[in-house]
Amino acid sequence: MTNSELLGIGSRVKHTQYGVGVITKVAPTNYQITFIQYGNVELPITAQLEVIEAVQPPKDTVTLRDVERLLSSLLEKWGGLQEVVELGERWKGGKIIIQPADEGLQAKEIPIDVFFHKIVMARDRLRVMEQQINAHTKLSDEEKVNLQQYITRIYGSLTTFNLLFKNKNHQFKGSSAD
Repeated sequence: MTNSELLGIGSRVKHTQYGVGVITKVAPTNYQITFIQYGNVELPITAQLEVIEAVQPPKDTVTLRDVERLLSSLLEKWGGLQEVVELGERWKGGKIIIQPADEGLQAKEIPIDVFFHKIVMARDRLRVMEQQINAHTKLSDEEKVNLQQYITRIYGSLTTFNLLFKNKNHQFKGSSAD
């Protein structure tokens, strides 16, 4: 019989190379097993072990999958991870030319996709700021509302760039859209 569930500390197991041992530590991806002839050996949780006597792990044990889900959720919420936002088809490969009034100065060319990426990053950072304001424990509700209104006005100022977005649901919305 081989193990298919997480084993707890104190479980007795048999390994083909190391022989009989006892699990002395459980980590997210491996066991530390103390073998009579080899001492402490770390093996992946997926290692083929014959279970001689199983000890159930505590009910509050957190699995690697639980940690991955939690980290993904936190990074998505607070880490500023960007969703894929597409540039409108007609702008792909285009460029922005900034021409100074002084003809003796050189114009600056910026690829539209680079400019667009910076606009999307600014939007995503504003979203993270909104989340942090909402979750802030020391701000009063009135202060949160005032800051939210200010951010909404910033979104309104950025609506000029909505023509670059392929999908309308990615565009900026100001206070008139609420």
